[in-house]
Amino acid sequence: MLLKLSLTGIKGRLRDYIVLFSGLVMASGIFYMFEGLATNKTFLESNTMISSVVMIFHLGTVLLSIITFVYILYANSFLMTMRQKDYAMFMMLGAKGRKIAQLIFIETFVVGVGATIVGTVLGIGLSSVVQQLLVKQLAIKVTHFAAFNSSAILFTLAFFTIIFLLAAFVNAMTIVKKPILSLLKASETPLPANRKRMTLLLEVVAGVIFLGIGYLMMKLVGTLQLIALAVALVTIILGTYFVFHSILIFVLDLLKRRDKIALKKLNNFTLSQLSFRIQDYTKILSMVAMLFALALGAITVGLGFHNEVSKMTEATSAYDLVLNNGQTVSSSELEKITPTSDVAYQQKEDAATVYYDRGQFDQTPFSAIEFDKQNQAKKVQYSGEKLAGDVVAADKLRNLELPEQQTKKHQFLASEEFAALPIQATELRLITVADFAKARPALKNLAEENLKKNPSLNDGVGNFTQKALIYDMYNALFSGFEFMGFFLGIAFLTMLASCLMFKILSGAKSDIQRYSMLEKIGTRRKLLTQSIRKEIGILFLVPGLLGVIHVLFGLQMFKTLLSEPYSNIWLPFLIFFVLYFVYYLLTVWIYTGIVMRRAD
Repeated sequence: MLLKLSLTGIKGRLRDYIVLFSGLVMASGIFYMFEGLATNKTFLESNTMISSVVMIFHLGTVLLSIITFVYILYANSFLMTMRQKDYAMFMMLGAKGRKIAQLIFIETFVVGVGATIVGTVLGIGLSSVVQQLLVKQLAIKVTHFAAFNSSAILFTLAFFTIIFLLAAFVNAMTIVKKPILSLLKASETPLPANRKRMTLLLEVVAGVIFLGIGYLMMKLVGTLQLIALAVALVTIILGTYFVFHSILIFVLDLLKRRDKIALKKLNNFTLSQLSFRIQDYTKILSMVAMLFALALGAITVGLGFHNEVSKMTEATSAYDLVLNNGQTVSSSELEKITPTSDVAYQQKEDAATVYYDRGQFDQTPFSAIEFDKQNQAKKVQYSGEKLAGDVVAADKLRNLELPEQQTKKHQFLASEEFAALPIQATELRLITVADFAKARPALKNLAEENLKKNPSLNDGVGNFTQKALIYDMYNALFSGFEFMGFFLGIAFLTMLASCLMFKILSGAKSDIQRYSMLEKIGTRRKLLTQSIRKEIGILFLVPGLLGVIHVLFGLQMFKTLLSEPYSNIWLPFLIFFVLYFVYYLLTVWIYTGIVMRRAD
């Protein structure tokens, strides 16, 4: 009977429960996606340069568990605000407290476990889809990844079942112990406590100082290492909290005092709504800002590793293709890559010496990569005379020769002397193309063909002279970090946006009377809708902006791993803000539906 009554209650508020259910499904799906990586030790060790990444993911599991727990608290709060008046009505009609407790327990547990099962299935599908999209779009290689992970399934089901058992028990005890009058008036929002100006000012100063120390520590992480990380973590969390607990309140107070802003349309009402809520939102906004920084940072660093592959490849060789015995390669094969430069240096060799025509190098100097004092790669050119008199320059040419040629001496002869040698000539053919990324598949085929025609290169030496093969090696090396950066960034984004969404929606019921009253006294719906958009927009925008600032300073930590951590930073920011904006629109739509539909 209680189960039937619970299901009837869920059906009666199906629209609200769909919001709750979909959020819980997403939470459990994301949790499974993360655990699918965290519990796959073989995948983590096979796709990263450092084995300690396994420990990092275990720490990440603890962090995600805490975040998920907080998320469920807000989702649970949303559930309670929907049903408190209903439970109070049941009590007024004579229902016993024990039966109400059982009813609450069943509703909470059924919704939670049902969402977890659906979310786990969704997580398996999302893992597969995300993996396919990332591998295809980023052209990365990952090994030992499986969308279906039995350990992750068991861990996800066990974790959420325990959490919802606790939530159901707490809900039941909380509702039963509350007086009926308290439940009926639960939607009334208490006024915030008054804050002394001196206290507010001290918190503002403390917030700025803490953030400054944290940002400085992130810049010095290469020197102070773990100490800098620990100090940065503590100070940035404290600074973030004070920003929302003091600076934001201070700014809202200033805006309310400026008549040109406050008296325009419904701005005074919107600012008052934010002022009443902001202290209650301090913790969630702080958490969202930190998660925003983690998520955006993960995507940015992941893309940074993706960009690093091309940069490191470019720094290895001045030529896109090296053809030993290049005279055997037909012109039709080379047309596929449309070379911008195709230089053939003739070679003649005997048992002890490799001979070159010095005039060819004078006419078309040999190019090589050198690194300056700042470790920046630059292209330099060597004439025949330079190669003949500089051992270092000659070694750069020697690195492109066949292994059996590298042990021999070099002689750079005049064109007449070279032509007079009674030895059959071969060619060392060096090619560059206009667009390496576009021509890479064709370059790879030609490089592999060069290995087949010159068996002595197959001991691994040939892999370090061909850009296309070098690209594959670096790509395999960094692909794990790219994949995990994007994967985790999307997961954290969904979680943080959902947490903020449910925190906002949990207070929507208390706003129904306010918006209804404004409409009854003649306020146009268009202005009410604009007020909702501004209020929710500020709640989304402020933690987002602070998270961006955290990321911009946080990228300083990766200067030792990435040559240009800020390169193409606009792309991950754009991807992130598009997804974040979608959550903002969804929250506005749901919130408007709750507060405006009752105003009819």
